Amino acid sequence: MGNVPAKGLVRCFRSDNYYYLPNKLPMPQPPGRLAVAAAYFLIYVVWGSTYYFIGVCLHDFPPFVLGTVRFAVAGLALLAVCRLRGERLLHRGLIFKSAVCGIILLFVDQGVIMFAQRYVSSSLVAIMASSTALWIMLLDVPQWRRNFRSVSTVAGIVLGFLGVAMLYLEQLNIQRPGGSHYEYGVLLLIGGCISWACGTLYSKYHIRGNDDGGLSSSAWQMLGAGVVFALCAGLSGDFSSLQLSAVSAVSWLSLAYLIVFGSMMAYTAYIWLLRVRPATEVATHAYVNPVVAVVIGAGLGHEDVTLIQLAGLAVILISVMMVNRT
Repeated sequence: MGNVPAKGLVRCFRSDNYYYLPNKLPMPQPPGRLAVAAAYFLIYVVWGSTYYFIGVCLHDFPPFVLGTVRFAVAGLALLAVCRLRGERLLHRGLIFKSAVCGIILLFVDQGVIMFAQRYVSSSLVAIMASSTALWIMLLDVPQWRRNFRSVSTVAGIVLGFLGVAMLYLEQLNIQRPGGSHYEYGVLLLIGGCISWACGTLYSKYHIRGNDDGGLSSSAWQMLGAGVVFALCAGLSGDFSSLQLSAVSAVSWLSLAYLIVFGSMMAYTAYIWLLRVRPATEVATHAYVNPVVAVVIGAGLGHEDVTLIQLAGLAVILISVMMVNRT
């Protein structure tokens, strides 16, 4: 046979061995550049804008009700799309793993963000969220040997947490009327960042390959989160406190934006990117999200952004860039 493979044979892993494969076997195709670029636009820019619109919705919607409606509607809509595409929906293993991932990623993290915005601005929430990439690196145990092989990586992680500490100390030292403890918002956000990192890694290592398009997985994740949000809304009395007649048109439009763009499109893009790109690369949405959030928060929401917050943002982003260079 020499060095030329016979018909129906393919080279395997750069070796000189050839194995018979059916000629009609569908070979996995790498994702197109346009699809990857569009997905990154969604998680970079659209996600960066959601912090502001969450704040708008919280003027009229209780947090648990907002989470219930946002993720239940988005999940059901995605299931309908999956049905039209002919995807298999009732896959027990996929439903369970996706629901667990949705509770970790969406219920805990988004719940934390909504409650944190009772204490701090949407700009500061996004700035704190930029440290998520560091937590993903720190908690990705299977990749520790690779991730921590250079001094710059360790230095970047330490620098990033110093940036978080700057933001916490600022909130701790600010005198607020009524004795409000705004530093609690920063502590909540740290927990949310850890939860998002855990959910990201769970999705990468436990759901990868179970769903070709990622749509049904995203749908079950959102429904899992929506169910838990609904239970909490019922137990906390959020449903009874909601006054639909008092909800403004701006809040309804903001909710629609969160459902369609923030959840159905951007979150699905995120889950898909985790399947086709490295997790640390996908986590670089932390570069852009806070910048978009600060611009929108200051421009539309007239939020005050302090020099310490901008310095903390710069420190965190520099640290994330140091980590991802290795």
